[in-house]
Amino acid sequence: MSDKTVQIAYLNGDYLPLEKAKISTQDRGFLFGDGVYEVIPVYQKQIFTLDAHIERLKHSLEATSILNPLTDNDWQKLLYKIVHLHPWQNQYLYIQVTRGVQLQRDHLPEPDLTPTLYIYSNELKPLASTIVENGISAITLEDIRWLRCDIKAITLLPNILLKMAAQQQGAQDAILIKPDGQVAEGTSNNVFILKDQTLFTPPNGTQILPGITRSVILKLAESHQIQFIEKPLSQKDLETADEIWLTSSTKNAVPVTQLNNQPVGNGRPGEIWQRFQCYFDREIQTFIEQTTH
Repeated sequence: MSDKTVQIAYLNGDYLPLEKAKISTQDRGFLFGDGVYEVIPVYQKQIFTLDAHIERLKHSLEATSILNPLTDNDWQKLLYKIVHLHPWQNQYLYIQVTRGVQLQRDHLPEPDLTPTLYIYSNELKPLASTIVENGISAITLEDIRWLRCDIKAITLLPNILLKMAAQQQGAQDAILIKPDGQVAEGTSNNVFILKDQTLFTPPNGTQILPGITRSVILKLAESHQIQFIEKPLSQKDLETADEIWLTSSTKNAVPVTQLNNQPVGNGRPGEIWQRFQCYFDREIQTFIEQTTH
């Protein structure tokens, strides 16, 4: 980001420089982590998969009984206004909705609190060339998170600890293994493996986030006649995979080329991952053309 670029945040109806945005110390998001969030990519100032992200945000709000502060149409108008307040062609929007301010601290929220709505944007940069060329290393760790990972909650301390543990062991990310031995997801991403030219990914449910990029990958696989199967995966499946990808809204798909200090496949970003990079670029370009003409 240029030093001259002023980031503008939206906070409860006000637009102000990012560093000037302040919340109450009695906000339940600050005291309890009582809130939800979304991250949405923007390409050429067009918000990608907006409807899907808003639907997921609405699911998180409904699941936590937090009032949805805006209509779908108002969400769209507000988000595009924030996009156009910034110079970057490619951005990502961060949206956070907490239950609101409650002056008397109590685990039980008061009824009908006014949600706190906070949004800001940042420049979306392409995947680093070192990752494109070499991939990343990951380790497997026990999944210590809660049992409602389908809710995109702001309470991310377990994810932070897991990411730190990976870094301390010389890896860039961790793939989480549930107590029953099944693969969940990464610390901030969904997991795909490729085996014998077939893509596999764990099915949606309460123990993983229903990733929007995950859905795009499955759509692209179908349109390009690449077989995919949604099924539970084990650590052995990871260890014998030809390719492993971690998918998210800000990085699309990242190739894991080393798992637990062992090479994945030939230890290089795989051929199918490279093809999907091209598919994803075309999907974005088609989206831009359709929304700007």
